[in-house]
Amino acid sequence: MSTSTVQREQKGEWLTAWDPEDEKTWNKGLAWKTLWVTTFCLTLAFAAWYLPSAVIPKLNALGYDFTKGQLYWMAAMPGLAAGLFRLVWMVLPPVLGTRKLVSLTSLLLIASTLGWGVRVQSPTAPYWELMVLAFLAGIGGGAFSGFMPSTSYFFPKRMQGTALGLQAGLGNFGVSLVQLLTPYIVAISALAVFGGSQQLAVPGKPEKTVWFQNAAFVWIPLMVVGAALAWTLLKSVPVKADIRQQFDIFRSQDTWWMTVLYIMTFGTFSGLAAQFGLLMTNLYGSGNTDIVKGTGASATVLIAGYAVPDAVKYVFLGPLVGAGARVLFAPLTDRTGGAPWTLVSGVGLVGSIAYTIPALTPDTSSAAALQGGFSHFLWGMLAIFLFSGIGNASTFKQMPMIFERRQAGGVIGWTAAIAAFGPFFFGVGVTTLGPVAFYSVGIAWAVLCLGITWWRYARPGAPKRS
Repeated sequence: MSTSTVQREQKGEWLTAWDPEDEKTWNKGLAWKTLWVTTFCLTLAFAAWYLPSAVIPKLNALGYDFTKGQLYWMAAMPGLAAGLFRLVWMVLPPVLGTRKLVSLTSLLLIASTLGWGVRVQSPTAPYWELMVLAFLAGIGGGAFSGFMPSTSYFFPKRMQGTALGLQAGLGNFGVSLVQLLTPYIVAISALAVFGGSQQLAVPGKPEKTVWFQNAAFVWIPLMVVGAALAWTLLKSVPVKADIRQQFDIFRSQDTWWMTVLYIMTFGTFSGLAAQFGLLMTNLYGSGNTDIVKGTGASATVLIAGYAVPDAVKYVFLGPLVGAGARVLFAPLTDRTGGAPWTLVSGVGLVGSIAYTIPALTPDTSSAAALQGGFSHFLWGMLAIFLFSGIGNASTFKQMPMIFERRQAGGVIGWTAAIAAFGPFFFGVGVTTLGPVAFYSVGIAWAVLCLGITWWRYARPGAPKRS
């Protein structure tokens, strides 16, 4: 088929001649354009999903009066919602097509983002309303199970490790962006076009004036831009599979094994990213009254002789490391296969979680001990993020190698849906079991995944070497 014929058949929304495995019908430029536009929108989706994680640790300092348990549950809610939404979004790519799916999803992100921008301005919202906003933020997480399979239709298998690793990794940077920028943009009065100022009162620190609505409102214009770009630039690949047909993936045992593995990788990443700031604050920050010295205006939270660092200024590091690892290791998986790197991820997670566990019980006997515990905790958590990011890249290489194209898209959507419950289960686990016991469960899960990976996918003669 001539190039002119292919280009003519690509003028409408739905492509009629598209096979990425056939160089004659594959338009490389269109594939990469789809990747970059969809990745931009996915980054915004992750920003909307994790906006609550940047706001919730500061709610009490803004005048609300919630318990630690209530805050953990609120931070867990976007994860529960994302898992549920992903079960819907995973079947939408063949039904709606890439253009409609990405455009409409980008517009839906505005609802929760706008709500948080309004409700942080005055501590009057009832708990249930903030829980609803946290639930709606899960739409941003749900997008992943629609965007990723949709993009996979545009690339040949030999490039899917790189393409999907780039999209997922750069999309994951949305977590770091919202957590990194929040402390700075809330202090810029010039950005506060709508609404007034608030007083941020953290124990042991002087009150300061902030404009916390900025943390939400700055993303809304970008969401509109993303929707417009998707509507004008994207195409859709016709994949013949109705909703019933897409569920044939559940007849394959590899769907279930890969789900277990992806819980280890992305479930860990998403769970820690959502709860990192809150856990840091409750263990080593102003939320821990056991390490407050003094009362009233003279109260200080000791950590090596000075007030404990603001958790919001550290929390972005974990997602940044995890997302960066996903981007950097994705091309390596195209060269070596995904399974060897999944083994590396599992071994690394066992070691880094075991290293972190002692720091989950702060030593408050002295400022020096507390400082050492905080450093131990921070480095351990960053190591966990690193190895979860490596596994996120490797498992996404494995799935297109194990399954044929239509099924691979469905399996990517399904595994991502289940792993998106990570923030919810992490919040529930930390609240009910306590951090030490919950992290110990994480070690056991990683050991299980190592066994599955070696036997099914990595050893010589494995049934599905990938």
